[in-house]
Amino acid sequence: MSEQASPALDKDARIAELEAALAVRDTLIETLRFQLAQLRRMTFGQSSEKLSLQIEQLELALEELEGEAEVAAVSATVAERADRAPPVRSLPGHLPRIERRLEPETGTCICPDCGSALRPLGQASDEMLDVAPVQWRVIRTVRPNYSCRSCEKIVQAPVPVKAIARGKASFATLAHIVVAKFDHHLPLYRQAEMMAAQGIDLDRSTLAGWAGQAAALLDPIVSRIREEGLRAAKIHTDDTPVPMLVPGKGKAAQARLWTYVVDDRASGASGPALVWYRFTPDRSGIHPQTELKHFTGLLQADGYAGYDKLYAGGRIQEVACWAHFRRKIFENHQTSPTPLTSDLLERIAVLYRHEADIRGQPPDVRRQHRQQHTRPLIEDLRLAIDDALRRLSPKSAMAKALAYGRKRWQALTRFMGEGAAEIDNNIAERAMRSIAIGRKNWLFAGSKAGGERAAAIYSVIETAKLNGIEPQTYIADVIEKIASGWPASRWDELMPWNWTAVNAPVSMVA
Repeated sequence: MSEQASPALDKDARIAELEAALAVRDTLIETLRFQLAQLRRMTFGQSSEKLSLQIEQLELALEELEGEAEVAAVSATVAERADRAPPVRSLPGHLPRIERRLEPETGTCICPDCGSALRPLGQASDEMLDVAPVQWRVIRTVRPNYSCRSCEKIVQAPVPVKAIARGKASFATLAHIVVAKFDHHLPLYRQAEMMAAQGIDLDRSTLAGWAGQAAALLDPIVSRIREEGLRAAKIHTDDTPVPMLVPGKGKAAQARLWTYVVDDRASGASGPALVWYRFTPDRSGIHPQTELKHFTGLLQADGYAGYDKLYAGGRIQEVACWAHFRRKIFENHQTSPTPLTSDLLERIAVLYRHEADIRGQPPDVRRQHRQQHTRPLIEDLRLAIDDALRRLSPKSAMAKALAYGRKRWQALTRFMGEGAAEIDNNIAERAMRSIAIGRKNWLFAGSKAGGERAAAIYSVIETAKLNGIEPQTYIADVIEKIASGWPASRWDELMPWNWTAVNAPVSMVA
């Protein structure tokens, strides 16, 4: 073999090696994307916190692999890849544009080769996504004094309303702080550190006071969300533990944060989607019983015994959660899979596939479909469960899981006759995801008042998100209007399901 041929073979071998490595990486990326898509589509299975953790872990792995793939694509020397035209991706049109014009170094008049005059021929342009750091600024309000030459009356504009009396924070600043903490999960001490990096020296306690003022201004919105929610015909509820510092003891107690969600979009309703939260120092059943004492309708919840008194009078009807029932079977399947666990999980999966077919349909269509298709499947499932219970030891984990479902069978099957009801309580579990993520960052509530403040702010932020509204813009606008004396007769105009980004200035409010 000639010496000239050897480098060519080495080059071909290197190209083949790179192509093989890229193929493996691309396959792994596609696999991770598929797994992520599956997890995001899941409406039952493991608890929402565990599911969120899986998604976060896969997203991190996918970010790393896609980053490596992008670097490899940029630096690759494979001719076939180099010849490909890059994809054309347009950037959002609503973003502001800053034009940077680059003229030839030799000028725009004389040709550098022959010295003749140049004439415009066209231009090439390229757009890149750029970012500017968060820019803090100071708004200086000036109110000139004027005097009348005749009567010497002094005229001056009235003092504008402030977010905090004698304070230095604007309404937009208050909104930024609470959204950063409760939606972006940045504790106040981290926010103080970030502000210090830009030369703004503020104590964490000052930021806490500002967050408290924002919560106080939002109180009418929170109350109105709750009032509207209690008028609904169906509510989803759930609770999650939140550590709370015990004053004077230096340790944390197990408090609870409860969620109450109204969201009937899956049954084609056009009413508002909303959620409110309640903070309590414990998990006593008196808390949901008190919260829902004036509610009448369907309550979708887990099997917590604290709800039982609500169902006793028939004013509230229980709709149990198939996701909880399935989860108990799945836990047994994970430990010791059997033909029985596989069969039951597949049967429940079929029920969910039917639910997917009628999502978004009106209640009467959903009820008719369930009566025609779901009822026979559930009756067969009941017979299979009863047969299994006769064969299993009552003390076995699987028998206990099946007994859990049979004990609640009436509540589990109530959704078939109620077109507006859902097969599970995942709507409430999704409302708890932000709490689960935030809890890892802010760790605990400093007091009962702090927990109640968090519940109020979460109520506004999550309701805004349910209605497709950016929370920070919404909160900044609404708290300024409330502080400026917005009339109580017009609260509905400020609710997230009615509010729009284009609003009349505060000065124009009647």
